[in-house]
Amino acid sequence: MPLFYQSGEQINRGDRVRLYGAPGEIDLVADPADGPNDWCVERFGGGVMAVEPKSFGRLFIDAPSIRHYEGLEFVSRGVAPC
Repeated sequence: MPLFYQSGEQINRGDRVRLYGAPGEIDLVADPADGPNDWCVERFGGGVMAVEPKSFGRLFIDAPSIRHYEGLEFVSRGVAPC
């Protein structure tokens, strides 16, 4: 099952976001449907890693919290790194 922002868009690696109003990017998407081989799927049930270099650095948001996480806002699609 894919992970989604509050606004309904699917979360993808490389997306441009606002993290509590500051510009950021999605660095990691750990989807539980992809299998339990990832540490954050095994430990937290999946989630995303958002990067905002000025204030937060990296912030992991677990899958159950994403749909209701008001501090994460979708801005635009970015180019996902290979």
